[in-house]
Amino acid sequence: MSARIIHIASNTFREAVRDRVLYNLIAFALLLSGAAVLVGQISIDIERLVVVDLGLSAVSLFGIVIAIFIGIGLVSKEIEKRTLYTVLSRPVRRWEFIVGKFFGLAGTLVVNTFFMAIGVFGALLYVTHKFSASDAFILVALYFIILEFLIVCSVALLFSSFSSPLLSAVFAFSLFVIGSFAEDLRGFAAMAHGFTRWIATGAAYLVPNFSALNIISAVAHEQHVSAQLILQNSLYALFYTAMALCGAVLIFERRNLK
Repeated sequence: MSARIIHIASNTFREAVRDRVLYNLIAFALLLSGAAVLVGQISIDIERLVVVDLGLSAVSLFGIVIAIFIGIGLVSKEIEKRTLYTVLSRPVRRWEFIVGKFFGLAGTLVVNTFFMAIGVFGALLYVTHKFSASDAFILVALYFIILEFLIVCSVALLFSSFSSPLLSAVFAFSLFVIGSFAEDLRGFAAMAHGFTRWIATGAAYLVPNFSALNIISAVAHEQHVSAQLILQNSLYALFYTAMALCGAVLIFERRNLK
């Protein structure tokens, strides 16, 4: 990775911190701590399930919101402030700018997830008083959540490379919602006929399959996660992210910034 990309990524990370993005950790910690106290009084044997389900869902929700609402402004904000012209006037290529912005936002979300993961394990320890072997799969669920963030970051950058922030937010959020039901969409495509089947099948495989990355319920119920699924989801997420980034770079390279 070139020094220019690293510099852009570090600046993006610092801007995210200055925008108080990480302050959502405070809200998350309060929410999870309160939930842990309440869950401990609900019933025996479901404390772990509720805490893991609630905690991982909160991590995913907070991260997706951050990825979308910061990702859509990474390009437009630089254009509005006219700082983009200063950056590109230096020996910085447009693709380096996009890739640097992506890594900066991705780094912010990884750090965010790390601290929120501490909150999840802290609440889990509070209600169960010990860790079990199945709790290791919580780390796998967190890893899949980070893969979701990478896809959302790249998609948000793709839309922001040619659209306004408002439309980019609508497109990115809609794609996330549809992708969360990708398996259901594929099931519908299998039952459809004619032209509808072709459209549904194309849409099912074009949108990111977030449903395959969501194993929160399985982990909460202490189900095993296979190494094959981890490998498949990793390759899929990295491939989709790379394709979305390539699309963002191609569009941004041809965009008239005047």
